[in-house]
Amino acid sequence: MATTLAASPEIAIDSATSAVEPVSDLVSRLARDGRAAQAMLARLSAQAKERALLLAAAALRRAAPQILAANEQDMANGAANGLSGALLDRLRLDAGRLEGIATAVEAVAVLDDPVGRVIDETARPNGLVLQRVRIPIGLIGIIYESRPNVTADAAALCVRSGNATLLRGGTEAVHSNRAIHAALVEGLVAGGVPAAAVQLLPTQDRAAVGAMLKAAGLIDMIVPRGGKSLVARVQAEATVPVLAHLDGINHTYVHAAADQAMAAAIVFNAKLRRTGVCGSVETLLIDATYPDAAGLVRPLLDAGCELRGDSRARALDPRIGAASEADWDTEYLDAILSVAVVDGPDAALAHIARHSSGHTEAIVTADQVVADRFLAEVDSAIVMHNASSQFADGGEFGLGAEIGIATGRLHARGPVALEGLTTYKWLVRGSGQVRP
Repeated sequence: MATTLAASPEIAIDSATSAVEPVSDLVSRLARDGRAAQAMLARLSAQAKERALLLAAAALRRAAPQILAANEQDMANGAANGLSGALLDRLRLDAGRLEGIATAVEAVAVLDDPVGRVIDETARPNGLVLQRVRIPIGLIGIIYESRPNVTADAAALCVRSGNATLLRGGTEAVHSNRAIHAALVEGLVAGGVPAAAVQLLPTQDRAAVGAMLKAAGLIDMIVPRGGKSLVARVQAEATVPVLAHLDGINHTYVHAAADQAMAAAIVFNAKLRRTGVCGSVETLLIDATYPDAAGLVRPLLDAGCELRGDSRARALDPRIGAASEADWDTEYLDAILSVAVVDGPDAALAHIARHSSGHTEAIVTADQVVADRFLAEVDSAIVMHNASSQFADGGEFGLGAEIGIATGRLHARGPVALEGLTTYKWLVRGSGQVRP
């Protein structure tokens, strides 16, 4: 249905019929439709889901002119509304990025289907045979900002794992999200997937977010993807289980034994390849005995990156400004980097433990003993050795795409893809046993 924002924050208006529907009722109705569709989706074979997703990817390519035109409208609105350069970069689509979205849907389509996979099997002394088998979670609500590719990634991952999804995208990407969603549903329906298996909330009313968070019993899990304020609100208000990460306050530690050319290349890439992604490094830690610290910061400064450092870092280059205490706890998502000089691995580990958000940390070193210690002791979802933190991405991990990167310790951690969107049930097979 065609729905626009109502004057009241508590209602949505159907522009076709002028009917007024409370937002809470709208969310409940869509959730019920999604649950019914999920029951049908769960009966589809792995081959049927694969075919439907391939048709969805083809539909995305056919709809490229409409999607790119919608994105141009969002970009213009974003610029007029003062979105930062980093947020505009997240929002922007071009032919190459749109092709990447379609390719990601195809990659998910051909992944092994986790549904029905036997996790383990045991036989009890009394003859009972027990299996743990992967099943879909059910209806997953996804609340996200800025990045229209999430519409396609989330839909593909949910369909492939047998889940229905209810999407609530950010206002800044509303036209892009609607165009992508329309193309996806066209392809999925052609492949036999119910249209209600992938629904996009037809209103940008903020009350809809609150209704989703309170829809326990209708929505089985909420996944927020966005800024700190969004995720904090979701975690504070939700009565539905939440799978989330907060900031990506990621560190790269250049150890004294790092290869200098490798270290410079990794640091530059980790910050400036794309500053608006959650895998971008936000703090550079340089060992006090690393022989070419200036060679790490100079290319960043020359490229226009703003550096904020402690006193020893500022001594490396007069262009480095002073870091405040808040800088060490800030996810910039921009061409800004905090820099600290540390006295060896102990100091680096202590800094990370104090300021990390648990997302991604990296060490650059040729000393395997130091690397192994770093990998073992850093308590983040992703820990890297001699690699750019920009690889913190489900596609780069071979997962096809990701629904997000979870930094908690329960259910799933790191890039959440197909397996993270399943749970399991026990199957018990007997031959007439009764319990004494």
